[in-house]
Amino acid sequence: MACVTDGQPSESGRSMIEAVAAGARTAEDVARQTGLPLFRVRGGLRDLVASGLLVETADGYHRP
Repeated sequence: MACVTDGQPSESGRSMIEAVAAGARTAEDVARQTGLPLFRVRGGLRDLVASGLLVETADGYHRP
């Protein structure tokens, strides 16, 4: 399941963005906060970064 379609986040993508906005910095943090499986979160975060909706830095994921 893609987390971004035509530049718009899916429901799970929005959940991941909200988790990052609330302070989650790692894929594990996002998985804990959203209840999504870690493998889905890792793929989703890659999609969100590739689409520019999140950025990844040395200290984790952030909103741009």
